[in-house]
Amino acid sequence: MEVIKFGGTSVGSPEGMSNIARIIKSKTPKIVVLSAFSGDTNTLEKICKALYVKDSEEANKLIDQLESKHNQFIDTLIESELEKEAAHETVSAHLNGIRAYTKKLINLFMERSILAQGEMISTNIFYHYLRSLGEKPVLLSALDFMRIDNSAEPDAKYIAENLDFELAKYPNKEIFITQGYICRNAYGEIDNLKRGGSDYTASLIGAAIKASNIQIWTDIDGMHNNDPRYVPNTKPIKELTFKEAAELAYFGAKILHPSSIRPAEEKGIPVWLKNTMKPEAYGTLISDSTQSHGFKAVAAKDGITAIKIRSGRMLMAYGFLRSVFEVFERFKTPIDMITTSEVAVSVTIDDETHLEETLKELEGFGQVEVDRDLSIVCVVGDFLQDGHGYAAIIFEALKEIPIRMISYGGSNNNISLLVRSGDKKAALIALNKGVFKL
Repeated sequence: MEVIKFGGTSVGSPEGMSNIARIIKSKTPKIVVLSAFSGDTNTLEKICKALYVKDSEEANKLIDQLESKHNQFIDTLIESELEKEAAHETVSAHLNGIRAYTKKLINLFMERSILAQGEMISTNIFYHYLRSLGEKPVLLSALDFMRIDNSAEPDAKYIAENLDFELAKYPNKEIFITQGYICRNAYGEIDNLKRGGSDYTASLIGAAIKASNIQIWTDIDGMHNNDPRYVPNTKPIKELTFKEAAELAYFGAKILHPSSIRPAEEKGIPVWLKNTMKPEAYGTLISDSTQSHGFKAVAAKDGITAIKIRSGRMLMAYGFLRSVFEVFERFKTPIDMITTSEVAVSVTIDDETHLEETLKELEGFGQVEVDRDLSIVCVVGDFLQDGHGYAAIIFEALKEIPIRMISYGGSNNNISLLVRSGDKKAALIALNKGVFKL
């Protein structure tokens, strides 16, 4: 069985939904995971904000806009009068449920329920559309099998057992449709996966059913070797390992969230990144192995703050670094890059929530310097341990760019460099020319 996920831009137009119906038309059994229509979650968030300030008039106005948008969508997409009417009734029922909240004092549980309606609506419309085409799909509610535990982590055992139970009800069906992003928490309340959203759902489902493959369809031809927003002449990458893809996702490649493919990696299930508008394009295959070595791609992460702690106490002291890192642990602040010398350690963070408290404690170890408005430029690939020349190629390409920090050797898949955010675009372009000759 395959797991096929489509994002908001893919489902958000009648043309896109028609493309999806063509893409999934095969005899291979499949679970189709859908996001909310593009823009719907933002509108639902605005409705919640209006309800928190008791502006029911604004909330109802936004709900009416959603209803008009979806009714027009249905009228354009579905030709069968029977299925068209059923789709209208379903959308109306979900939006009337939100309208009921406008008469109450909203709380966090109601907010999560409201946010879940985007995926509920998109999957219901797609279900009725497939029925209008003569298909016999099954609509599964993710709330019947997708659950997180008390730590907000997916409960893999629960998911596998309950999804298997739901699928067993329909032994001869080939197309199952379900929602991405939404789930229940350990108390049975409606919640969501947050990190990675619908991609995470697809990966969790794939791992639970031991899928033959997982496909994530977006509006671009897989993962590119550089950021096309800043760099001309980028190209799709044909294959990546899970580790390479995770590095790229963490350091700025927006097509994936770094957590979203972890369940697939743990089960060794290949993940395809494909383009809904160009289904014939090869895309990117992410798997355990790769046939190519060397440089694969470049990504950049903004909003980085560097902290340097300089202290003579570091010299030949074996517990100093542990004490420094414990400060970041206490304030739940992840560290991206680390470099050390005999008398100083520099780290980078991307979360300044507890920066003042962190700096205050670090000052007990020595002189502390803070530098903001930085970006991490990450060069990802398969850098063999006995390989040579990788660093020389990178530094030659960046010879005109001031580099603040370098991290090399922590893994065979990543060389990270810290630059001023104002130099990021120039660094990305220089690497495209110097590394990829583009």
